[in-house]
Amino acid sequence: MSQDVINMIAGGFGAVIGWVLKVIWDAIKDLQAEMRDFQSEVHVSYVHKDDYRQDIKELKDIAKQIFEKLDRKADK
Repeated sequence: MSQDVINMIAGGFGAVIGWVLKVIWDAIKDLQAEMRDFQSEVHVSYVHKDDYRQDIKELKDIAKQIFEKLDRKADK
């Protein structure tokens, strides 16, 4: 009879371990799917560094022109 109890405990322990591993496996699969979605969104939604630098350079040039015009007005 003690062997039956040991077998039941081992079976129950194995079932619990199997369930935990399945939950972890499903969570990993969900995270992988979310990462794929995020990576595709990043490529579409966010600005590339080179584009950002070019835009900032244009804004700085425009600001420089405005300040030069203001300085010329102030000198008159």
